[in-house]
Amino acid sequence: MDRIPIVQNDPWLEPFEGTFIEWKELSEQKERELTGGRSLVDFAEGHHYFGLFRDEKGWVLREWAPNATRIFLIGAFNDWKELPEFELQSIGEGNWELRLTPDALKHGDLFALSVYWEGGQGKRIPAWTRWAVQDPDSLIFNAKVWMPENPYEWKNDFSGLTEAPLIYESHVGMAGEEPRIHTYDEFRKNMLPRIKKAGYNTIQLMAVPEHPYYGSFGYHVSSFFAPSSRFGTPDELKALIDEAHRMGMAVIMDLVHSHAVKNEVEGLGRYDGTRYQFFHEGGRGEHPAWDSYCFNYGKPEVLHFLFSNIKYWLDEFRFDGFRFDGVTSMLYFDHGLGKAFSSYTDYFTPNIDYEAIVYFKLANKLIHQIKPNAISIAEEVSGMPGLASPQEDGGLGFDFRMAMGVPDFWIKIIKELKDEEWDVGRIFYELTAHRQDEKVVSYAESHDQALVGDKTIIFRLIDKEMYFSMRKDQPNLTVERGIALHKMLRLATASCAGGAYLNFMGNEFGHPEWIDFPREGNGWSYQHARRIWSIAEDPELRYHWLLDFDRDMIHILREERLLENPEVRWITDNKADQILAFQRGDLLFVFNFNPDKSFEGYGIQMDPSKFRVILSTDAHPYGGQNRIDQDIIYYTLPVSKLSSNHYLRLYLPARTAVVLKKESYKRIR
Repeated sequence: MDRIPIVQNDPWLEPFEGTFIEWKELSEQKERELTGGRSLVDFAEGHHYFGLFRDEKGWVLREWAPNATRIFLIGAFNDWKELPEFELQSIGEGNWELRLTPDALKHGDLFALSVYWEGGQGKRIPAWTRWAVQDPDSLIFNAKVWMPENPYEWKNDFSGLTEAPLIYESHVGMAGEEPRIHTYDEFRKNMLPRIKKAGYNTIQLMAVPEHPYYGSFGYHVSSFFAPSSRFGTPDELKALIDEAHRMGMAVIMDLVHSHAVKNEVEGLGRYDGTRYQFFHEGGRGEHPAWDSYCFNYGKPEVLHFLFSNIKYWLDEFRFDGFRFDGVTSMLYFDHGLGKAFSSYTDYFTPNIDYEAIVYFKLANKLIHQIKPNAISIAEEVSGMPGLASPQEDGGLGFDFRMAMGVPDFWIKIIKELKDEEWDVGRIFYELTAHRQDEKVVSYAESHDQALVGDKTIIFRLIDKEMYFSMRKDQPNLTVERGIALHKMLRLATASCAGGAYLNFMGNEFGHPEWIDFPREGNGWSYQHARRIWSIAEDPELRYHWLLDFDRDMIHILREERLLENPEVRWITDNKADQILAFQRGDLLFVFNFNPDKSFEGYGIQMDPSKFRVILSTDAHPYGGQNRIDQDIIYYTLPVSKLSSNHYLRLYLPARTAVVLKKESYKRIR
């Protein structure tokens, strides 16, 4: 019997082949149940039926609230009173509808629902609302009519990336330098040119759907169809994406379908008076670590809501894909908390939530039916086999998984090992260790390491000296070490990346401050919820060395289309010398992690060839000592006769890395 491709690629999965087949059968069965012979794209049309919109007769409002007994539309237009003409009518299957004349509402009106159920009543922001705003004084949320006279007209077509994603992870609100919340318009005007110049081709926007607590980083969502009004209007977000597309950049967003905020007025918590409308009942419906509710992925109405949400962002805002947050939490009944996952048997247990598996299979199928070139990324820490394998091979169909072990690895060795104890063989293994039938998004650090309570790489390397010794006229060995290693770590991570590379905004130049959103513990200050770009542009400070290096590194990745070449070929890892060398395409990467020893004429065994240096961490523009001559053409030399082994002889200064490009070479016979 022929094995399914995922098992052919990894024979150790053979005992679990039946599980992969079962997942496929379950997803196909669920698709038939949901669509009734139609397509998933047709099924995911809830946003064109539910919510507030206009038709040829006037205004229409529809909501799904099966436990409700009465629902009223209240707002500024009726003095927030429950009037008979604003009462929704039950139309069956838990759905409610209200029809109003064209002059009953207008663009910008505030509104909400007053929902009654047996034994209770509560104000609710409609689940399908497209705009929700918070009063700055009372902090109360209300929905807001979004129906401008002149809807946004898209100016630029964009069919998706044709190269490997180089992702610039961004948060609109903290993307400016002033201690306040910044806007979509400011991001469009100020950040898009900066990202374009830096060479990244994909922007990952965090915190897009509305969330009541700014400090949640957008991961406690309340209104799943409403772009956060903190940053501006829906049309201003569209203009941001439109301009990014004009520049040739894709825009993806963090999609949080792993859980929802517990808030009841401005969220989905007890929306119709029950806990179980959108979420599981009992303990299964509450996340023990996140203080949030967990969706019931087995319920057709919930899948309709979530799949429509996916289609809404892809169609209405023209996003180019998603980074799915909290995938591990969704895959397992215990959310993967405290699990080691040291063998395949740890994955394929009764702990797997098959309903979540089916959700992922259908969600990824839907995404690529709508936009074939869309990007889907799984933030997943357990290492579930098949997660980012094609569905036709038996996998769940994500395009990429996050290589979450890489930043953890860098933090571990920086914290726990002396420089002379760094094992270059282990470094290469950790940077390249991923399933060969999957692609990963590699990164040295993300927003997680920049949050208060943790430390970025540059802060771990330099610590308090960041505040006192970053001027160029202040020699400091700690700072010099930190800058040298910062460049080397990022170059190693990017050059070994398993298909895509990610950087969080500001990390590329070693942003000196952590991220701490306004909260009671800091006096509701915005002091650390921003990015100080000016220090990276100040010629008197060292930060611009890191910024310039990152830009040139990213340029090389793109120019050489390096990440599209899956093979990272090991050349050598001399643990005693701490020399690491590997080849990818026509580029040779050589690292000397030794903190003390420089090597002259160091031999790297290669086929007969010639190389030229295209990047050196030791170059003057990046704060180096310029010890490597970048004008020399390097030829391999035989040990004895021409047919013997050839070696590239290099000068490798301590704590530096060099990138050489192979050039055409005619071998002498």
